[in-house]
Amino acid sequence: MEELVLITMDNIIREGNPTLRARAKAVNFPLSEDQRKLAHDMMEFLENSQNPELAEKYQLRAGVGLAAPQVDVSLRMTAVLVPDENNEPLFKHVLVNPTILSESVKMAALSEGEGCLSVDREVPGYVPRHDRITLRWYDLDGNKHVTKLRDYPAIVCQHEIDHLNGILFFDHINKQNPFNVDDNTVILG
Repeated sequence: MEELVLITMDNIIREGNPTLRARAKAVNFPLSEDQRKLAHDMMEFLENSQNPELAEKYQLRAGVGLAAPQVDVSLRMTAVLVPDENNEPLFKHVLVNPTILSESVKMAALSEGEGCLSVDREVPGYVPRHDRITLRWYDLDGNKHVTKLRDYPAIVCQHEIDHLNGILFFDHINKQNPFNVDDNTVILG
């Protein structure tokens, strides 16, 4: 029987690793078996990390997104699993070659700031993001999707797309005054 291999925190690279600062390469279709397995494994990590029993068993930090560069694979692919208030999937997809087509002028930031599975330290401060985005992405079979997102799911997708461009969340925090945002920014949560 084939050994099940789960992505755990040991597989996630941390800040300082050059892969996190590189621009990831576009994915070509059809996906290889390895790429399909990677997509499945990344989503499985998110599912497991949001399950309290499994998270404890495997020592996983809860996550709502995991980009391929975070597991040291420099490809433009990310898994996103944003639960609603009942822990049902609100937005659950593996995004291949995602691109933001348009974004709102209105900005948003999470009241508690952002965290990242690749960053082991607390980085206090607001991370301004666009409150609404229109996202173009491809599924694992190469079908194109255009999705409008707002609030928390939009923030999560922007965080993940940043990973594909070598950007970490704290790059957006105001260095002089971490909790300073302009009047156009709504604070969520």
